[in-house]
Amino acid sequence: MTISVILASRSPRRIELLGQLGVALEVVPADIDETPQTNELPVKYVERLAREKAHAIAATHSGIVVGADTTIDIDNEIFGQPVDVHDATRMLRRLSGRTHRVHTGVAVHSNGTVQSLVTTTLVTFVPVTDELLRWYLETGEWQGKAGAYAIQGLGASLVEGIRGSYSNVVGLPLRETAQLLGIEPPLEG
Repeated sequence: MTISVILASRSPRRIELLGQLGVALEVVPADIDETPQTNELPVKYVERLAREKAHAIAATHSGIVVGADTTIDIDNEIFGQPVDVHDATRMLRRLSGRTHRVHTGVAVHSNGTVQSLVTTTLVTFVPVTDELLRWYLETGEWQGKAGAYAIQGLGASLVEGIRGSYSNVVGLPLRETAQLLGIEPPLEG
């Protein structure tokens, strides 16, 4: 039996990833204030946004609603989507040669209840030379991407390695999302 899900996001990556789970998908983007609260930890930030997105759409639509948000954090500084090329440059220079955390909060709103979780993946960047940085910025791929890179695209050239869920870095941890939706038996441990 195929379940129907409303995705509270316009992210093409989340649409594609959720589609891989074989659900019937309706896309209804949530419009919420994504400003971090004072001293809000990155993990709490993405979980709050995922829950707020799911709640906002569930208030006007019936059915199962999935909200998600991804952020990058290095030294507890939240890196969302860069506002311009200068912001992207700042982010990529900070990530250069270092390991950072990619957090995705996922919330499932169904029958008046919300279940949520956060998945974290460690990503290590190569030392990014000026030449590599200039080349990547010129591709424009950094636009609309948390932390100014897309691991599933040319941004992979910036990555030395990852520890954890690859799909989480793309924008939606598939195994964990499937578990929240009840379309996969929970794993032990």
